[in-house]
Amino acid sequence: MKLDANRLFVATAAAIALAWLVCTALVGIAPGGMMSLSGHMMHTNFHGMAWSMNPGGIIAGLFVWSLSGGALAWLVATIYNYLGRDKG
Repeated sequence: MKLDANRLFVATAAAIALAWLVCTALVGIAPGGMMSLSGHMMHTNFHGMAWSMNPGGIIAGLFVWSLSGGALAWLVATIYNYLGRDKG
């Protein structure tokens, strides 16, 4: 089976963008809870730290994470297709 690397890029970038926006909304709604959850996820204590959110950072993060995730998905599909090619 061959993967369409371009479609996987777009699908992954869109999924990451949605996740980023949901996470950003949750930080805005419950900053303390999200700080605690983030600390638990990274096995660290973020007590005493604060979120630094502004529109420019939100947009920059949205694009950087979405595009880099999409690019990684594209690379995985390309390598997958290369490894599955006919050798004949």
